[in-house]
Amino acid sequence: MMLTKLLGLTLTLTVLLLGEQAAAGEITVSAAASLTNAFKEIAQGFEAKNPGSKVNFNFAASGALLQQMAKGAPVDVFASADQETMDSAVKQKLVNSADRKDFARNALVVIVPADSQLKLQQLADLQQAGIKHVALGVPASVPVGRYAKRALENAHLWPAVAAKAINTQNVRQSLDYVARGEVEAGFVYQTDAAIMPDKVKVAFSVPLDETISYPVARTATAANATEAQRFVNYLLSPAAQAVLSRYGFHKP
Repeated sequence: MMLTKLLGLTLTLTVLLLGEQAAAGEITVSAAASLTNAFKEIAQGFEAKNPGSKVNFNFAASGALLQQMAKGAPVDVFASADQETMDSAVKQKLVNSADRKDFARNALVVIVPADSQLKLQQLADLQQAGIKHVALGVPASVPVGRYAKRALENAHLWPAVAAKAINTQNVRQSLDYVARGEVEAGFVYQTDAAIMPDKVKVAFSVPLDETISYPVARTATAANATEAQRFVNYLLSPAAQAVLSRYGFHKP
């Protein structure tokens, strides 16, 4: 009888301990919209490697995610599509500078619908009469829009293209607008264009005077700091880097 009670108590304690471990292994990752497909696959590998772990995602424009965090949204890991937004997170003490790491790079391209007959080879071609609307992320909060604006300003084309701009809330919305033929062209990342090869095609790559670099960091208020850091470290592992590479991202 005593042995039975002891076994029962051991089983109860084991179940409770496992439950606590599962809760401790749950994290929320706020990540740039362009990371959606790659991060979902990476999470599968992370959870398989770390039994009891659970990754919940919140994908949106980097600027929007930063605003959510500033207002108190519970986030354990923040992954931005640009350094500028992560710099703001550091200044607001939402992440610690020492915790940030670069884990991927990307490229900016102009895409058109797959059946488009327009001949676009450079930014100046966006001035063509046939280009009535251009999907462009809101520069103030969407990194891809900020990269596009800088490129256009450097080419002295910002006023002309801005007049045709259909502002979007994130890069995936720009991709969707072009895929549905609602605009004649749009600025997206190379990786976004690659996920809809049957709906869009790359017209040309956009020259930039800066690198599109993705930083990630455990947040200063992470509820599960240990698990959050484990996920950040995993992003730099060969397994995660291989997934990012398959989706068109370059190594940091």
